[in-house]
Amino acid sequence: MFGRSESVAVADTIKLVLFDMDNVLCDYDRAKRVACLAELARTTSAFIHEAIWDSGFEALGDCGALDAADYLRGFGERMGYPLSLDEWLEARRRSMQANSAMLEIVRRLRETVDVAVLTNNTTLVADHIDTLLPDLRPLFGSRIYASARFKTAKPDPHCYRRCLSELNVTPQTVLFVDDLMANVAGAREAGMFGHHHTSVEAFRQALFAHGLLDAK
Repeated sequence: MFGRSESVAVADTIKLVLFDMDNVLCDYDRAKRVACLAELARTTSAFIHEAIWDSGFEALGDCGALDAADYLRGFGERMGYPLSLDEWLEARRRSMQANSAMLEIVRRLRETVDVAVLTNNTTLVADHIDTLLPDLRPLFGSRIYASARFKTAKPDPHCYRRCLSELNVTPQTVLFVDDLMANVAGAREAGMFGHHHTSVEAFRQALFAHGLLDAK
């Protein structure tokens, strides 16, 4: 099945806009998070990055291969520090800054279509979103999903399909927005329309082309 591109005329077709979170709805500074963790463990940022991200451990959390408890325990073991949930959350929180312009667009979209979030992350992120990024709850309600919930991660088409099943929508009525082109390609393979997010203005233009936002 060929994916759908944002160049297709889709007026009155899209019923839901599905957003990635990091570097779409918020600016995510992984270096800041790593530095915070390194300070806790009294080690270097390079060591933390290698232990968690370069090793593939974080990907195990994203795809749900580790449940929340095993993920947190393994995270601390790899750091060489008994990391608590509160400390993990605080390091994650410090690395995130809500993108006010994007959230304003979400507010406007909610007047005509449904909105939801699908982020590649452990379930800890979705479960504690009110601590990490409280701006999201008033806009998305309970429709904030971490990939780990679906036992796979973007860009695997199964991740999107399982999320859409949870949302009770069909792929051809969904526009997916992500800053990573690979994830947009995966969404198109799953049958959705896709937008590669590069800037707020480009996103506004794409929504206008889709008939989802006026030009103001």
